[in-house]
Amino acid sequence: MVADQLRPRGILDERLLAAMEDIPRHLFVPARLAPRSYEDCPLQIGEGQTISQPYIVAEMTQALRLSGTEKVLEIGTGSGYQTAILCRLAGEVVTVERIASLLEKARKVLMEPYTENVRFRIGDGTMGVPEEAPFHRIIVTAASPKVPTPLFEQLAEDGIMVIPVGERWEQDLLRVRKEKGRMRKEVLGGCRFVPLIGQFGFHE
Repeated sequence: MVADQLRPRGILDERLLAAMEDIPRHLFVPARLAPRSYEDCPLQIGEGQTISQPYIVAEMTQALRLSGTEKVLEIGTGSGYQTAILCRLAGEVVTVERIASLLEKARKVLMEPYTENVRFRIGDGTMGVPEEAPFHRIIVTAASPKVPTPLFEQLAEDGIMVIPVGERWEQDLLRVRKEKGRMRKEVLGGCRFVPLIGQFGFHE
């Protein structure tokens, strides 16, 4: 996966590559899909949700530019695979999931030896976690029609948010920076994610 899918496509962060090489992705997918867990495609994990293809996970994580000390907010725990990678690369991670069954599955896997620096929250991810703010980095693993206002407000000055923004079926992957309180957007490429459901996202 690392040699064939990530390095040739511009994933050059060695800490990230080492984490993706070490963390067993097959533990984060349903057992019946374990043989396909390292393929370059998203996979269903239940409740209408997916685990993103390895390249997208790597691209979004690399775009955060983590040095190892940051406090990161993850919106959309999902399978917990992205969470595990963040925990390897950041100082602390707060992860939010709206679907309780997925959060519990992810928690069980993540409470193995992968993470000790993660806190779990259940709720509307578009609202963020104001009591834990500010965050140096925010990553949103579902598509939003726009950057949710509460998330930008909870982003620290000079912080980075990576988020897919657009229509339900096709989006642009954005890197958003907060500079003197203002939003600066950079388009990293096209993408396709499940919708971010919530007050400041899509409605069911």
